[in-house]
This record gives sequence, structure tokens and C-alpha cells, in this order.
Amino acid sequence: MDIKNILEKCDHTLLRVDCTSEEIKRLCDQAIKYNCASVCIPPCHVAGAKRYVGDKLTICTVIGFPNGYMTSAAKAFEAADAIRNGAEEIDMVINISMVKDGCWEDVQRDIQAVRDATVGKILKVIIECCLLTDEEKVKLCQIVTACKADYIKTSTGFSTGGATREDVKLMRENCPAEVKVKAAGGIADLQDAEDFVNLGADRLGTSRVVKIVMEQEKAEGSFNEGY
Repeated sequence: MDIKNILEKCDHTLLRVDCTSEEIKRLCDQAIKYNCASVCIPPCHVAGAKRYVGDKLTICTVIGFPNGYMTSAAKAFEAADAIRNGAEEIDMVINISMVKDGCWEDVQRDIQAVRDATVGKILKVIIECCLLTDEEKVKLCQIVTACKADYIKTSTGFSTGGATREDVKLMRENCPAEVKVKAAGGIADLQDAEDFVNLGADRLGTSRVVKIVMEQEKAEGSFNEGY
């Protein structure tokens, strides 16, 4: 697979709790240079990143991150605030406590609250597959579809595991075509990235792919930090 095809599916990601504004700027520079789908960054950096890139790059941020146990009203407010600050894509974390209690109507209301706050923007729903049974994953595919979210996403990258080939395959098989799949967490190399795309992932949440390309360019003597 052409590396450019992989890069254009990447949400170039930096979600460390101690990331600085200069690191976010470098992330944006890299994402623009390599034509990534977006940068995925903490909410506190959205406004600054939007001022920095203008219309050159899509800004994605995370809501209810990484644990998902905030109230639905708090998540909806956070999402609306992020959009006011310039975010065009929202990755929200579900309430896993509700899932484990089998409170499926509450799970759906939680997602729907954020969907209602993000009309006209891309919504990705993080279900944190590593904490779920296959039955729970399938049920969440149905709920995410019912809420008319744009994507279902495997992982935050902050829990006990990231995306697996089995989970991407399961999610693709249990969601209709209009609900896309995002694989995130644990994408270690280009083979992982290519495998996830071939299994049906339309987006990849990772910083590793860009880093690999930069390392290759440095080895070839063609690397240029600017864009």
C-alpha cells in the first residue's frame, strides 16, 4: 500500500498530559506536510492550534477522555466548547460503567447527547475494546449506528490495550457502511497500519506513522522539517 494512502487516513495524535504548545505546533506542521487527515489533540490546545493552522488542517479533539465517566451534560458542553474553539472532529469516550451495568439506554443517551452537540461535525465514538466482551462490542456497534455517529473507534490508547486486528474486523462486520471504523492505540509500524486499513479501518489514530516516514526521509537524506 502506498504510504501516502496510509498517511491521509492518519489522525496525527498527541494526547500526553504534559504536551506543550510548541509540541502541538510541530505536530500540526508535520500533519500539514504529510497530508494527514487531522491532528488529534487535547481540548486545551484546540483554540491555539486553530489560530496556528487556519484552514490548512482539520483539528480533532477528545471528549470525556480518557475514562468516559463524566456526565452526559458535561460531555456535551465540552464538545460544544471544543467546536466553538475550532474543532471539526470530536472523539468521545463512552461510559463504560454503564456498559458493564447493562444500562444500554443510558449508554445511547450519553452518546446521543454528544451527537446533538456536534451536528454538522464529525463524531467518533471510542468504545475501549480492551475492556469489553465481544457481545458488548457488537451491542455498541448497534448503538453507535443508532446515534448516527460517523465513526466507531477502538481505543483511547490510555487503557490496558489498543487496537487489534480482531476488533477492527468485528467492528467493520457489525456496522453499516455509513459508520466508519477508526483504529487507535498500539499501531507500532507500517504493517500494523496497512493491516488495519485492509481490515476496514478508514482512520488511524497514531503518531507513529509520521515518525516512521520522517525517519526514512532522514536515512535517505531528504528530510525537511518545514512544510
